[in-house]
Amino acid sequence: MASWVISECGLRPLPRIYARPRTEASCLNSRNTMKNLRFLDANVKIPLMGSRSWGLRVSVPMSVPSVSEEGERLKRLNGEEEESVFDPGAPPPFKLSDVRAAIPKHCWVKDPVRSMSYVLRDVLIVFGLAVAASMVNNWAFWPLYWVAQGTMFWALFVLGHDCGHGSFSNNAKLNSVVGHILHSSILVPYHGWRISHRTHHQNHGHVENDESWHPLTEKLFNSLDDLSRKFRFTLPFPMLAYPFYLWGRSPGKKGSHYDPSSDLFVPNERKDVITSTVCWTAMAALLVGLNFVMGPVKMLMLYGIPYWIFVMWLDFVTYLHHHGHDDKLPWYRGQEWSYLRGGLTTLDRDYGWINNIHHDIGTHVVHHLFPQIPHYHLIEATEAAKPVFGKYYREPKKSGPFPFHLLETLMKSFKKDHYVSDTGDVVYYQAHPEIATKK
Repeated sequence: MASWVISECGLRPLPRIYARPRTEASCLNSRNTMKNLRFLDANVKIPLMGSRSWGLRVSVPMSVPSVSEEGERLKRLNGEEEESVFDPGAPPPFKLSDVRAAIPKHCWVKDPVRSMSYVLRDVLIVFGLAVAASMVNNWAFWPLYWVAQGTMFWALFVLGHDCGHGSFSNNAKLNSVVGHILHSSILVPYHGWRISHRTHHQNHGHVENDESWHPLTEKLFNSLDDLSRKFRFTLPFPMLAYPFYLWGRSPGKKGSHYDPSSDLFVPNERKDVITSTVCWTAMAALLVGLNFVMGPVKMLMLYGIPYWIFVMWLDFVTYLHHHGHDDKLPWYRGQEWSYLRGGLTTLDRDYGWINNIHHDIGTHVVHHLFPQIPHYHLIEATEAAKPVFGKYYREPKKSGPFPFHLLETLMKSFKKDHYVSDTGDVVYYQAHPEIATKK
């Protein structure tokens, strides 16, 4: 009988379309989808669940949503529901091997000639800027020089950083020689920092074990004296922290990047650390000697102020790669932590024109997961990995020529990201009321 009525009316049975049920209640709510049906006859009887039979006593309906329209509506509903319940601290539905497989094979290839070309480019610019500043020697030019030269010091650091990761070349000796020259020239102990930075990558996102810009626990935060809190959470002081970190690490941790007996290092790394400390000392002695030859004021202008601009770049960039997202990101302890989950809490940033100058270090998520990828392949590798990352990848806000928008991000973060709970394996930054409301 039902088939005769349908045939006579020129209708086909509507397929049953439901949103993917998450709970029994959500299945029952699917009855709401039938509210879009408007029939002339009020005696329509359509069973929503259970039997597949369609017992109809019906006149011709005035309007029935098409299958495609109803499907699209349900997709939107499902998308909104999934977005509202997305938990950045939940284990991702993919593995590290899935991300690796998505990245083209040539992105892993290290080209020492290409790497050295970047070194040559940056070194020539550094010396060219210094010569130009000395020749012009004009107070209108010096501030421009300081910013440009400090940025180039930061570019040298990034290339030395690639040497430390082994992404500069497959030749360990070449990496070590170039890394020592670049890092020592800007007063960074190459091996000392390389080893501690390796610790950072191996433990990224772990509250206790991370090495760089990791959160304070509430207990440790409360134990800080007023001066320590001021220097850590009042700008611009945190942006000048790097040299002090090299000497004494972060609050709650002991040791020095210059001391081979520090608990940062294992016994077989002692010789490497001594070598780096000797190179650092030689550079420091050279700078002292140049002070006698050129005068302390000239050396301050040529080297001292650009050095501190470099330090600010380093702290600025490394901090924002792990803080300051509009949605709070998790930190982990215990069994909740994994290398993949920790790496997915890092952030990419767009620095405008500076992207090319500092060798695309803003493409940081893929770099954190696979630090052996050369910097000149990071953008392509990131684009390839995005479909795998899904919502675990946070698209960076596009920058103008200069990343001034990140200054606001930095200030907001220092007002709200102060400490994490002493307990719990998935924790988020909390704000101290006095610091958060301070102008």
